[in-house]
Amino acid sequence: MITRKAFVVLFAVFFLAGSALAAEVEGVKLPDAAKAGDQDLILNGAGQKLSSGIGVYVGALYLKQKSGDAAAILAADEPMNVKMVITSFMVNADNLKSGFRDAFKECATTDLTPIKGKIDAFVGTFKEVNDRDVFDLAYVPDKGVQVSRNGKASGVIEGLDFKKALYGIWVGDKPIQKDLKTKMLGK
Repeated sequence: MITRKAFVVLFAVFFLAGSALAAEVEGVKLPDAAKAGDQDLILNGAGQKLSSGIGVYVGALYLKQKSGDAAAILAADEPMNVKMVITSFMVNADNLKSGFRDAFKECATTDLTPIKGKIDAFVGTFKEVNDRDVFDLAYVPDKGVQVSRNGKASGVIEGLDFKKALYGIWVGDKPIQKDLKTKMLGK
């Protein structure tokens, strides 16, 4: 027979273990935490990017503290990270590059001319893309957006202006997909 004290201990163990489990979106397990430079971040929200009804990637937003305020997130000069997990074998480097170029144009709320070179440099970091690749687009103040593929650094694009345009793709006023924005904002 289990005592009341043992029951409380077992309940606490199961409760704590359950709260430490990673989030899951469309079969993709996402960690509850990520980094931007040396800064620890927490999962704010995540969702799936669709193209013609097919899942292309799962996107997750990591912040220092949870926020549903898109304008504040975009304006913030603080560490944050967008993690993308490719979920389709149909995604390759060429169509991801093309997709990002289109997304910058479609989602822009300001003139992109001043950051055209930064966009070109960013797109150039996607040399190889395979199903289940994990890309981290981590913004670190005074350094820029650090791009990595499967944990290996592939480039840094400087500037808060670039970070605002890039993150605007997901959480800006004209997001690439409205329900993805809502989910990344944790709503």
